[in-house]
Amino acid sequence: MIEVVNLSKQFGDIKAVDHISFTAHDGEILGFLGPNGAGKSTTMNILTGFISSTDGKALIDGIDILEEPQKAKARIGYLPEQPPLYMDMTVKEYLCFIYDLKKCKLPRNTHLADICRLVKIEHVYKRLIRNLSKGYKQRVGLAQALVGNPNVLILDEPTVGLDPQQIIDIRNLIKKLGKNHTVVLSSHILSEVQAVCDRIVVINQGKIVADDTEEHLSKTMSSDHRLYVKIEGPREQVFEVLDDVPGVEQITDVYEREPGVYEYRIQPEDDRDIRKGIFAAVAENGWYIVEMKSLELSLEDIFIRLTMGDSLKLKKGAK
Repeated sequence: MIEVVNLSKQFGDIKAVDHISFTAHDGEILGFLGPNGAGKSTTMNILTGFISSTDGKALIDGIDILEEPQKAKARIGYLPEQPPLYMDMTVKEYLCFIYDLKKCKLPRNTHLADICRLVKIEHVYKRLIRNLSKGYKQRVGLAQALVGNPNVLILDEPTVGLDPQQIIDIRNLIKKLGKNHTVVLSSHILSEVQAVCDRIVVINQGKIVADDTEEHLSKTMSSDHRLYVKIEGPREQVFEVLDDVPGVEQITDVYEREPGVYEYRIQPEDDRDIRKGIFAAVAENGWYIVEMKSLELSLEDIFIRLTMGDSLKLKKGAK
């Protein structure tokens, strides 16, 4: 677990990080977002022990990174944006070097073989790192972060420069790792955060401006919670059935989008999630949902509003 408590960092007159607090729990993938100059990289550098904080604490499994750096770092696997690779080494030589550097006590051959199998680099194990593609170099960088089986993984832009298939592979691997590790993922690719992370923290101008799930942030910040549902079925009957679905407050508009297919704009009561009820009612009557979408904000909309809009600051549970 990672716990950041009232953390600050001052560079001369510039306050890069201004009394921020957040927690990443065991088995959670936390997305850490922020525009350039927001304090994101400074926070990551404090968490990994590269720089010290001016005030506050950063705890790794309850251990203060500033007071007991070696003990705390032993629990961290870190993948920076540019993986720290030695190009003249083979993958095997490099991982053995990292194993010794970390003073790992696990059985060397078995442990490294398990990591290589996990990140799918077994077939390049004896090749020079300089001859690998960027995607495989990134995998080797992730492998070094896993040496010693650390409880916490901190990943900074793990898919930068990868092709679409490589991005999918790395995302799937991160989700798999998130089942047994605490993962902090920093990324500028919002679709990546949306696909992988359980919760997001947004930092702007050195302060935390959001800490919540994407779904709750979208509901909190959106003024329009209507659902647009396209259904193939008889208009009047569908209208009556939808109107009886628990949680439906009002069907505001109905439009025929194509022959026999109508779009219904549905307002839920008290922001309730009515999607499952609508799906069940439509399926029970043998009709078809052609499309269902919400007017609530996307993660990109949320990010822009928090970092470029007004000074709205939301914390978990805000209404």
